[in-house]
Amino acid sequence: MTSVIEVLRRPCTGPAVWRGPDLADSEEWVLRLSPAQIGELEAALRTVRERSLPLLKVDAGDFPVPALAGELERIADVLENGRGFVLVKRIPVERYSPAAASTIFWGLGRHLGIPVSQNAAGHMLGHARDTGRSMADPATRGYQTRAGLPFHTDGSDVLGLLCLRAARSGARITVVSSAAVYNDVLARRPDLVERLYRTHFLDRREEQVPGEQPYSAVPLACWYGGKLSLRYNRCYLESAQRFPAVPALEPADVELFDLIDELADSPELRLDVDFEVGDLLLLNNHTVLHSRTEYEDFAEPERQRHVLRLWLALRQGRDLPPDFWGTLHRSGGGPGRGGITPRDVIATQKSADLGDTRRHGHRHPPKS
Repeated sequence: MTSVIEVLRRPCTGPAVWRGPDLADSEEWVLRLSPAQIGELEAALRTVRERSLPLLKVDAGDFPVPALAGELERIADVLENGRGFVLVKRIPVERYSPAAASTIFWGLGRHLGIPVSQNAAGHMLGHARDTGRSMADPATRGYQTRAGLPFHTDGSDVLGLLCLRAARSGARITVVSSAAVYNDVLARRPDLVERLYRTHFLDRREEQVPGEQPYSAVPLACWYGGKLSLRYNRCYLESAQRFPAVPALEPADVELFDLIDELADSPELRLDVDFEVGDLLLLNNHTVLHSRTEYEDFAEPERQRHVLRLWLALRQGRDLPPDFWGTLHRSGGGPGRGGITPRDVIATQKSADLGDTRRHGHRHPPKS
């Protein structure tokens, strides 16, 4: 049953409403790890290795970080109840193999939430890198290309990114408060706000389970339990138009999307993040939009940009109405809260840098 839609017609308030210029010279959103905290991460890594645990079987209890536990609880609270993003600097990834860095990243993520699948192949730990695929290909996802990515949200409560190698140039990440964008839409075009709560159609980019629709029908916004949640991916909204069953976008929809894009990229709202090697960026997809500029990479494969990616369902995540995830997912916490339904495998993403991926927790061997 579709829930009763409550539209927020007044400005959103609280810590989730922020403007980039107010944070640009502040470090309140930055956590700089101390040598003792880094040592604790390395001790937890040794614990995992000594037990020979496959990566996907590592839980928070298998990755003990007692001194960091309080900081991680604070981060989880900031993600859900605060500004919605945190930048952790600087995990010394140059000391570790990609497999070891992946274990540290996964272990930290497990203290914050439950990983969910990022694609139909069941990849729980993703690798954001250029594969040479064109964004014009409907099966291409943004992390597979060096092309710039407009402001958008990903399909989970929280997105985590850990930079192992930086691009030669470009790849600047920018974040913006969804609530601040919403407030400015309300101020400039109140006639468009209710349109956010209507059913919209998002291309599933060929990742649907056989027999399912190739698009999802979901609202872009919901006001529920006293919290505003906003999802937005214009590329997927527009590419869903290729399906005959999807209603054509109305002129007012295009006006709304244009306004969101304009506001998100405005210097008055956005915050540019220096995302450097060893940085871990965590953001709540319900409260923060993010983008990435086009980048130029190095010619040598071993020097090319490599970013690890997690999608997490927060253990203490917000209540969401039953129709927020459409018919594709449950609305409760844990697995099924966001993510993409795997076809037949749960795995870490295959990467030449990680060597034998079977050590990292494939339940079934990946298909060629």
